[in-house]
Amino acid sequence: MRALKLVVLGRKNSLFYKTEHGAAIGDLLMSLIESCGLNGVSAWDYLLAVASNPESVRGDPQAWLPWNYTAQECERKVA
Repeated sequence: MRALKLVVLGRKNSLFYKTEHGAAIGDLLMSLIESCGLNGVSAWDYLLAVASNPESVRGDPQAWLPWNYTAQECERKVA
């Protein structure tokens, strides 16, 4: 039931996006943040590492998915 609460909240918040592209980006970020939470990864550290390593993410995107990502990798890749 709690998972549905996030969907309803996301739908309610999507009314205030200025463009469809903005809504799509918001949905993507919300999905990534929730996936991080479900996999025990700090969303802030994960998103910071992804944004700091664009070439590595493009080269091997599978390794950068939240369920393949660990806290040790986060610390190593940001540093």
